[in-house]
Amino acid sequence: MAVWIQAQQLQGEALRQMQALYGQHFPIEVRHYLSQWIESQAWDSIDLDNPQENVKATQLLEGLIQELQKKADHQAQQLQGEALRQMQALYGQHFPIEVRHYLSQWIESQAWDSIDLDNPQENVKATQLLEGLIQELQKKADHQVGEDGFLLKIKLGHYATQLQNTYDRCPMELVRCIRHILYHEQRLVREANNSPSPSGSLVDAMSQKHLQINQTFEELRLITQDSENELKKLQQTQEYFIIQYQENMRLQAQFSQLSQLGPQERMSRETTLQQKKVSLEAWLHREAQTLQQYRVDLAEKHQKTLQLLRKQQTTILDDELIQWKRRQQLAGNGGPPEGTLDVLQTWCEKLAEIIWQNRQQIRRAEHLCQQLPIPGPVEEMLSELNGTITDIISALVTSTFIIEKQPPQVLKTQTKFAATVRLLVGGKLNVHMNPPQVKATIISEQQAKALLKNESTRNESSGEILNNCCVMEYHQATGTLSAHFRNMSLKRIKRSDRRGAESVTEEKFTILFESQFSVGGNELVFQVKTLSLPVVVIVHGSQDNNATATVLWDNAFAEPGRVPFAVPDKVQWPQLCEALNMKFKAEVQSSRGLTKENLVFLAQKLFNSTSSHLEDYSSTTVSWSQFNRENLPGRNYTFWQWFDGVMEVLKKHLKPHWNDGAILGFVNKQQAHDLLINKPDGTFLLRFSDSEIGGITIAWKFDSSERMFWNLMPFTTRDFSIRSLADRLGDLSYLIYVFPDRPKDEVFSKYYTPVLCESTPAKAVDGYVKPQIKQVVPEFVNASGDSTPGGASYMDQAPSPAVCSQPHYNMYTQNPDPVLDPEGEFDLEDTMDVARHVEELLRRPVDSQWIPHAQS
Repeated sequence: MAVWIQAQQLQGEALRQMQALYGQHFPIEVRHYLSQWIESQAWDSIDLDNPQENVKATQLLEGLIQELQKKADHQAQQLQGEALRQMQALYGQHFPIEVRHYLSQWIESQAWDSIDLDNPQENVKATQLLEGLIQELQKKADHQVGEDGFLLKIKLGHYATQLQNTYDRCPMELVRCIRHILYHEQRLVREANNSPSPSGSLVDAMSQKHLQINQTFEELRLITQDSENELKKLQQTQEYFIIQYQENMRLQAQFSQLSQLGPQERMSRETTLQQKKVSLEAWLHREAQTLQQYRVDLAEKHQKTLQLLRKQQTTILDDELIQWKRRQQLAGNGGPPEGTLDVLQTWCEKLAEIIWQNRQQIRRAEHLCQQLPIPGPVEEMLSELNGTITDIISALVTSTFIIEKQPPQVLKTQTKFAATVRLLVGGKLNVHMNPPQVKATIISEQQAKALLKNESTRNESSGEILNNCCVMEYHQATGTLSAHFRNMSLKRIKRSDRRGAESVTEEKFTILFESQFSVGGNELVFQVKTLSLPVVVIVHGSQDNNATATVLWDNAFAEPGRVPFAVPDKVQWPQLCEALNMKFKAEVQSSRGLTKENLVFLAQKLFNSTSSHLEDYSSTTVSWSQFNRENLPGRNYTFWQWFDGVMEVLKKHLKPHWNDGAILGFVNKQQAHDLLINKPDGTFLLRFSDSEIGGITIAWKFDSSERMFWNLMPFTTRDFSIRSLADRLGDLSYLIYVFPDRPKDEVFSKYYTPVLCESTPAKAVDGYVKPQIKQVVPEFVNASGDSTPGGASYMDQAPSPAVCSQPHYNMYTQNPDPVLDPEGEFDLEDTMDVARHVEELLRRPVDSQWIPHAQS
């Protein structure tokens, strides 16, 4: 240790020379923390030229590793096992773990998430953060004193320079890197804390399948390393064989020269040479057989390795990656996010690394066979192995070219949209050294089928996408290779002939992403393609509703490995319930989903049934036509159009009231009356209108000479955009209790618009006095005997200010989109689709039983 203590006193050039002695081959940290142990070992006693001394060297290596492990055990904190390994893997030259450790407080106090990585103007903020990081590192380095501070001062100063050089021209990458690290650190700590294991290890929290994958990787690593050792042994044996073979050739040459010697000398030399030659040829014969057996053994070992590799790759690509894609598809229906690709990328990169190592081993074995041909089965075995390993790596590369961020599945022409494509093995195979370009094309369902059958589509597309080419970028901090299409736009679409009653909103397209790149120094060239989830193209906002139905059905009921884009025409009602509930909670952004009673109501509506038991519908099937092609009995709209209208009005205007449980919603008129019959006068409930898409009505009880139950004409999205539901309810003072028995003000008062004091008249603006409008129901006022809407004798409640609107029966808000396509040309198919929709609206009946609301 005395030597290292003296070394710490070095300065200037001597210090730089000392630092240069260390690197990846032997880190300076090992020298520092194990200085006493290192200086106590007899390194000079080993003869480096004596192979027998290898045993002593191995003992020293094992001792060094044991000492390092002891040191690490003392410093290990919370994370252990797999969690610790994953955490360590986050760091490297792009961001050393020591920087994270010594500047942890400063790093965690910075607003990394506030920076928009896609906004070039945010580059200034990123630069400021980089400069701040460098300053903090230099401060930390300057304050280091004493023996332990010596090493740290050197390291932190080195890291400051390293980070400056790495991120000076691209500070956004530093932000991306640290955000990536912090996100995964938080995940690891969170999972470790939730683990039942007292050690905090993630192993107990991991699924058995994931644990098996990691164990298989360890097995593959050991097998591959063993094959490498065997290959080196084979090479050394073969090289020695060649030397001896050359010796035999030299003896043969000496035999041919014996004729030049005298008889006596020739006889003496011939006997000696003959003995050597016989002995050497016998050795060569035996060694040739040994070599051949080595080759066969190595080839058989590679066969077993490739079998295990295939199995592991199938597990990752056909199980884990397909499951991720399925989660991505369900996320399009409002399911939970598909999750990060980082674990999958780690697995795929490990696969790529092991596959490539084995491929190189097989090629080296082929080279050895070519260098010294020995008749036998090995050449054929190696040829098969080479073909197999090429197929494996080809499957890996083509399967890991995926769409990380899908384009919108309802795609409107002339509207900007984005997508992200990622190659999970791009960094490991050094594809980023020559970044490939990705091209996006929109193709039809038939073209997608032909593509998967490898049939020629003559490079045809079904439309024109602007800004459809993008170069893949490598993010060193996260190790991801991806192409971000930020400003694509569908300029025009070419539709195909449709079948039967199929409308334009049932026609499916897909975005084809394709690229070409090479690996291994142009050794292998890959053409990769991937298809997006199906998209429905619309030209007018009124088509969005039906297009969304097509997408919902496809996302929910698509089966793995299907022919594009086949989906069952009929599904079980419970399956549809699950899809509707998922979509409902996502659209309304509420944890309050559809209850059993809600689903019974929907089943009654869809099947025109009176059964109130959900179990009665468990085996009932629903066809696509029932869902969104055929109108509901007695209505001019489909089941989906009605359901989508409910989600739309809740999402835009009624979400807090739905979350509060103030809206009963899914009950019909008769059910509402049955619920209210035993309630006191003034009890009301809010339910979704049966006759008006996106309408919500108030049903209340007030026993009068005319009737007991009252139903207000439905309010729609446009009504609530003028005046809120809470204010409208506040105006109707005779509505007292929210079903079943909650005082109205207790439920809705926090949403009332503040009332202006009567003593404070409204100020005139530009000479005009602002009026106030409130909701009234004249027919009810007359029937109840009240002279004013707010004058019910049984109720003492001041109405809130109101704004009234005329009833609005449109299914959709007005949309300025033109009927003409972007080129100014008349699109007959899409225009007829819009026209049919308008015709449906005009034919829609008005329920004569509604009590109209008016303004006063």
